[in-house]
Amino acid sequence: MHRLQELVRLHRMGSGVREVARLLGMSPNTERDYRRVLLAAGLLEGSVKELPGLEELKAAVMAERAPGGTTPKHEVSSIDAWEGQVQKLLALGLTARPIYDRLRLEEKCFTGSYWSVRRMCRRLKRARGTQAWEVAIPVQTGPGEVAQVDFGYVGKLLCPRSHVLRRAWVFVMTLGFSRHMFAEVVFDQRAETWLALHKRAFAYFGGVGSTVYPRPRPIRRARNRTAVGASRAVCPRPHRVGVGVRVSEKHVGGFMPSCPGGARGSMG
Repeated sequence: MHRLQELVRLHRMGSGVREVARLLGMSPNTERDYRRVLLAAGLLEGSVKELPGLEELKAAVMAERAPGGTTPKHEVSSIDAWEGQVQKLLALGLTARPIYDRLRLEEKCFTGSYWSVRRMCRRLKRARGTQAWEVAIPVQTGPGEVAQVDFGYVGKLLCPRSHVLRRAWVFVMTLGFSRHMFAEVVFDQRAETWLALHKRAFAYFGGVGSTVYPRPRPIRRARNRTAVGASRAVCPRPHRVGVGVRVSEKHVGGFMPSCPGGARGSMG
């Protein structure tokens, strides 16, 4: 039984307001608000055996919260005036933190907190529903069939050879079936380094996968221009794989196709 129906039943039985709040796990203020609305709608009177339907109870509550009704001050968000702007930034792919930073820096009248922006973002996402690009489709492969390769910038790290801070990248190869992973940090993006990383990964796994996929990335710029000839790395536009990779395919016996078309995140 829904709590609203239980509230009506308890009041029709003559239970006290504090007892009703305790039994339903509500605060006295919440119980009082519901009781006031349902009493005004005439739903607290009648037989215990013939309770009003859930839709009727919800309609009475929603009518009180309609534009003609009065909304409690504690339920009014301090950033309602920026809801349209927050919705546009969400559509661009921004999360709560950067949205809050933009509002704080660009809007002089904005006085909301990060947590209020976060709550609004969560509410708007629930109302919008799940988008296609947010769905991750796992890859089902057999043993040794597929290896996934990723290459990303990790900031500046201490180079063990020169003993100075240098820009660093991490190379990751993951087997599609077992999810075993090989990772190594390097300090350049030369073709020789890229091919040597594949060789060391294959040696680590003790074999070569029949297909090696470059993982599609939700970024606008390719992370590694040595292996990816395209200037954009967003599916469904396919990657063009470099000549050096094609040569290494013949050497190790594997195959590296263009990035498979589909929504970002489709590699699981």
